[in-house]
Amino acid sequence: MRLFLAGLLTIAALRADTPTLMPMPVKAESNTGALPIDATFTVSATGPADPRLAAALTRFIARVARQTGIIVSARKPVAGAATLHIELAGRGAEYPTLGEDESYQLNVAPTGARINAVTVDGALRALETFAQLIAPGPDGFRAPAMHIEDHPRFAWRGLMMDVSRHFMPVEVVERNLDAMAAVKLNVLHWHLSDDQGFRVESRLHPRLQLMGSDGMYYTQAEIRRVVAYARDRGIRVVPEFDIPGHTASWFPGYPELTVGKGPFEILRKFGISDDVMDPTREWTYAFLDSFIGEMTLLFPDKYFHVGGDEVNGKQWNASPRIQAFARMHKLRDARDLQVYFNQRIQKIVQKHGKIMIGWDEVLHPDLPKATVVHIWRNQASLADAVRQGFRTILSWGYYLDHLSPAAYHYGIDPAGGPAEQLTAEQAAKILGGEACMWSELVDAETVDSRIWPRTAAIAERLWSQKDVTDVERMYTRLEAVSRMLEWTGVQHRANYAPMLSRLAADRPNDPLRVLADASEALGLGPRRGARYTTQTPLNRFVDAARAESEGVRALEHAAARATADPKANAADVTALREQFMRWAANDARFQPLAEGNALLTETEPLSADLSALGAAGLRLLDALNGATPLPGDWLTQQNAEVTRMLRPNAEVTLAAARVVKVLLDAASHK
Repeated sequence: MRLFLAGLLTIAALRADTPTLMPMPVKAESNTGALPIDATFTVSATGPADPRLAAALTRFIARVARQTGIIVSARKPVAGAATLHIELAGRGAEYPTLGEDESYQLNVAPTGARINAVTVDGALRALETFAQLIAPGPDGFRAPAMHIEDHPRFAWRGLMMDVSRHFMPVEVVERNLDAMAAVKLNVLHWHLSDDQGFRVESRLHPRLQLMGSDGMYYTQAEIRRVVAYARDRGIRVVPEFDIPGHTASWFPGYPELTVGKGPFEILRKFGISDDVMDPTREWTYAFLDSFIGEMTLLFPDKYFHVGGDEVNGKQWNASPRIQAFARMHKLRDARDLQVYFNQRIQKIVQKHGKIMIGWDEVLHPDLPKATVVHIWRNQASLADAVRQGFRTILSWGYYLDHLSPAAYHYGIDPAGGPAEQLTAEQAAKILGGEACMWSELVDAETVDSRIWPRTAAIAERLWSQKDVTDVERMYTRLEAVSRMLEWTGVQHRANYAPMLSRLAADRPNDPLRVLADASEALGLGPRRGARYTTQTPLNRFVDAARAESEGVRALEHAAARATADPKANAADVTALREQFMRWAANDARFQPLAEGNALLTETEPLSADLSALGAAGLRLLDALNGATPLPGDWLTQQNAEVTRMLRPNAEVTLAAARVVKVLLDAASHK
């Protein structure tokens, strides 16, 4: 799709003299001129000395060098002559805290730039904005003259990373923290235990990791390293240990915790397990008290996530001993048993100086109102929780593993839907939201491409003002930000070509690239099934394909313009024709590549369909220009074919069919 990215994206926001900021600031005013960014670039700061800011300036200098290719020295500037000067009013908290002042002002003039921030976190956000301003210009790299005033709309702007189903090494977590910082996210919700793996070293209860992790877990030193890494970037780390369900990995080491009889082993499959903790034994709470106490020493954040989701209660209902306990305590059903469990756990979490968070299944009027309810099922649950007096975080609509388009996530607002009926006082209890990257179908190689760049759209929804909703402008900026994120080290784009090369057995893979560029991967919902376990290789075509095709999206716009006025948009018609010709010829080039290659066999029908789409597109363009009329039966047949091609095949969607559908619809209407 490189052809039409070059030929069709003539959008003003992608020009070097127009900044592509994301998240969009509260106020951004362009001024005349630009600040040159060259080898003399320096930064300085005044105000309270802070090691976090000092380290950030060193990283920023290195980032500017990577971004521009200019060797920038880390020398100290001449007094009052720094290219970029930061004026810090105060240090803020040593560790980022919920609700800390992240506001800043950024002024860029041809003679220099200045940041004014109340706290270090505000200065960190401003540096990321300045980095986004840097772009090539007529005389080299520069930052356009601007005045920016900015602050977040929501205080809680997170990314949940599940490292339990597929383990993510420290370096994977850290590079995603850098990308999070680039788009002003400020919470890493680290999902550290589930049925498929327990991922943290416990020195008090070592059989948790020794028997529940397959040897893949973080040492306590690594946990502290990640927490410090996040802190230096203005990001809080909130751990999650999911209880009382999703706990199968706890039981091989400590079977006393559960109701079941065993034998116990880590789950390899996905879904909801019947295995659950025993809520009736005091030994369970004594164990969890000591465990939570140990874990809270590793995580300085005030919030501690205990999960609480998807407990089906089957084992509780089948146990005469637990049912007798329930009757004695006037607990009517499994739901009441979980409420009892949650109340006990809340007191333990509070005892260790933390505030409990739980998924929305924990919501109950008898739960202490200090508990934060994390909403994943629907927005009505958020409004209900707020009306009951609970603070909330929204993740419904932000599930990245479903591979929904960025536009879908962008349209979900924590304060939207049923929450619009809340009073201002009630709405203040909505802390913000979190994108969720569950890891059934991702591993260390593919996870970046499932998080980015779509999470940048969610980051904007959580940072920017409520009226920043233009989807087309969002996509324009998202494409530019996706490329910018590469300078942070995240590998959402870098792994694409190597994965395709591997599928092609390291042979020239341009035909495979053409097919992949025209396809979009399906997410967890459609791909769920017996095929997948934790041991299933994630090395197929669907794993390499992206969640959204930038190229197909550009072609859809070109097709819409071409059908509206082919003469006025002749360049679009030409670009479409060239791409359709490439598609039409691609299958003949693809077949020798797929011959004898089991990993490509499933994509052969996709390749044939892409060539058919190219041929149909060429015929439609001829008709659009009045050269060849189209009989009605051909249009009917092609509509049926395109409808078929839009259905999932080999766990991807042939997104290219949407382009031809635009032309078909126009021809059918005519």
